[in-house]
Amino acid sequence: MITEHALLPVIPGQEPAFEAAFDQARHIIAGMPGFRSLTLSRSVESPNTYLLLVEWDSLTDHTVGFRQSPEYGRWRELLHRFYEPFPLVEHYEAVLTVG
Repeated sequence: MITEHALLPVIPGQEPAFEAAFDQARHIIAGMPGFRSLTLSRSVESPNTYLLLVEWDSLTDHTVGFRQSPEYGRWRELLHRFYEPFPLVEHYEAVLTVG
């Protein structure tokens, strides 16, 4: 399993519109092969910064299966206009789990 990690810097004042757009976009990603789960969290200290964590079966499920799919175009259309600067996305493999 792979965890996609992205800090999403939303343009200040656009948070409610971003959250509404993300509510639509979540259905797109949730229907993709290899998708396991998604969590979107909002920073308490920096309320225009969101943390997106997506669990995938494999790295290629995200980088190829999702990002090279026609559905990604709709995802991009819904969400990418809110970011300034564009988010850095990284992928992680669990080394230790407690609990």
